[in-house]
Amino acid sequence: MTAKPDIKTLGSLKASGYKTKSIKDELRDNLITKIKNKESVFEGIFGYENTVIPQLEHAILSRHNINLLGLRGQAKTRLARMMTNLLDEWIPFVGGSEINDDPLNSISRYAKELIEAEGDNTPIEWLHRDERFFEKLATPDVTVADLIGDVDPIKAANLKLSYADDRVIHFGMIPRANRSIFVINELPDLQARIQVSLFNILQEGDVQIRGFKVRMPLDIQFIFTANPEDYTNRGSIVTPLKDRIGSQILTHYPENIHIAKEITNYESSLDSRQKNGVYVPALAKDLLEQIGFEARESEYVDSKSGVSARMSITAFENLLSTAERRSLLTGDEKTSVRLSDFAGVIPAITGKVELVYEGEQEGAEAVAQLLIDNAIRTLFTSHFPKVEKLEKKNVDGPFSKITDWFLEDDGFLEITDESADKMYAKNLNRITPLDELIEKYQPDTKPEDMLFLKEFILWGLAVNKKLNKERFRTGVFFS
Repeated sequence: MTAKPDIKTLGSLKASGYKTKSIKDELRDNLITKIKNKESVFEGIFGYENTVIPQLEHAILSRHNINLLGLRGQAKTRLARMMTNLLDEWIPFVGGSEINDDPLNSISRYAKELIEAEGDNTPIEWLHRDERFFEKLATPDVTVADLIGDVDPIKAANLKLSYADDRVIHFGMIPRANRSIFVINELPDLQARIQVSLFNILQEGDVQIRGFKVRMPLDIQFIFTANPEDYTNRGSIVTPLKDRIGSQILTHYPENIHIAKEITNYESSLDSRQKNGVYVPALAKDLLEQIGFEARESEYVDSKSGVSARMSITAFENLLSTAERRSLLTGDEKTSVRLSDFAGVIPAITGKVELVYEGEQEGAEAVAQLLIDNAIRTLFTSHFPKVEKLEKKNVDGPFSKITDWFLEDDGFLEITDESADKMYAKNLNRITPLDELIEKYQPDTKPEDMLFLKEFILWGLAVNKKLNKERFRTGVFFS
């Protein structure tokens, strides 16, 4: 942050050559500079480089108010907050003004009277761009007074003014956000009569408060966020308001696992001990993200509700915590994520997906386990040959040696949730056909990923009905 300018009077401000600029021009000019300098405006936003971000930049260049339309967990509010990076670092305003009056283009009665009285000695204060972001969540209890303002009887009594004097007005959030970015989240949830009160502000700049028609050309960059109307059954955006919003931009979920992994890695809140003490195989990260993709396609999950990117983030945090807890119990200084640890991500899944009626009948935990199984099934085919349901007699398939191993007298495997790493490795390494399969189809597997891949093969064969897998209270049993 650069130092606050030391200009403190209107006369000094004029002498400095300061020129008035609207917030939309401010955003536009700074965006043009950043584009020319090849600078990133929306750092940490992944997957929108060729879709949402260009459209958002088009809207800013066009000086539009913006509506970000998309399902939950699609970084709508994050995008809005990051637009403050396009504001000038400091702007001057008339000292004591409730609505950040521009010293060279004042709109409030207070500022006009002060400038008339003080002239070039009018005090000037400075506002940092971080303080020029206002946000309001649309809830049923939001009133016109909250957003626009109301008559304040206490102010009238203290100043001994009649209600006919416009100085008795107490400004709401929107006038106080003059020369700032103002975000209304979940706009369809705002009652229709409250949405109507925004018409004039967006179009003409008039503010009407309890019979006062106050001509105040407010300088605000409006950003609205909303879920698609076919999902939001609590309300919708009234048509005349939608007509006054310049650009409507559709957001979306990550298009592939690679982008989803970048988001999860950037957003996850991990303790340094988890980062250093728990190794996560690449396949485990792919599997975690695939669960989200499976959920968005599942017949048991409400597709209109969406599956937030927060599900993968919290699931990843749970996955590492599951492995960390096990290492604390066993005394292993360092450990690696196991596929059986994915039982620990189920609470993150059940808390983030909205189930349809059929899903409710199955039960949230059963659906979560089904999503994990489906993710394993999907990724299995990209690493190993397809598992044929019907195989020819007397013809060995790629997995025959593994299934034959389980047909022997001691052909079973038990993996307990709290087994030490040495015991876990010893049990998996007993199944020697796993090494042959990996050597043939995944020869470039890193040594530290080997045990996870072996367990993945067993789970893959289980979900494809080639092995039996039973979950018991303290672990998993294959036979």
